[in-house]
Amino acid sequence: MNLRVAGFLDNTMVNGKGIRSALFLSGCNHNCDECQNKEMQDAGYGDDIELEDILKRIKSNMPLIKGVTFSGGEPFEQCKELTILANKIKKENLDIWCYTGYTFEELLKDKDKINLLKSVDVLIDGKFNKKLKKGAKKYTGSKNQRIIDVKSSLKNNKIIEKNI
Repeated sequence: MNLRVAGFLDNTMVNGKGIRSALFLSGCNHNCDECQNKEMQDAGYGDDIELEDILKRIKSNMPLIKGVTFSGGEPFEQCKELTILANKIKKENLDIWCYTGYTFEELLKDKDKINLLKSVDVLIDGKFNKKLKKGAKKYTGSKNQRIIDVKSSLKNNKIIEKNI
């Protein structure tokens, strides 16, 4: 099984807390004005890569990394395949952060998206809004985006934001 990958960073500190690897997925229909990764909106951009090859690359960065970040593009556009990879990453005791243009509430309306969400520890949700860029929190691009503790939010049936 493959994912359409737009890019990969072996270790980064700007795509989530701590040193982590970042996987950038191809395809996004949100069309945010002034998108940081506009070329990744095209579902055909990048390369088809086997899940096992992605996992091997992630493992090669251990024990340096603390986790993996999914970004893009829109990770939830490939949620079925990404859920399989996410479950394998969790078995390696790595945390998962995910950036999405969807809101948490929108993700809860789709069974496949919920399955991926269950493997995510921290979700940065909401479309980038250039008018709300000033005053954005660390790890977000605009003030409307939230940093959500997914496990606590699912358990308590309400959104629990992380203070970072």
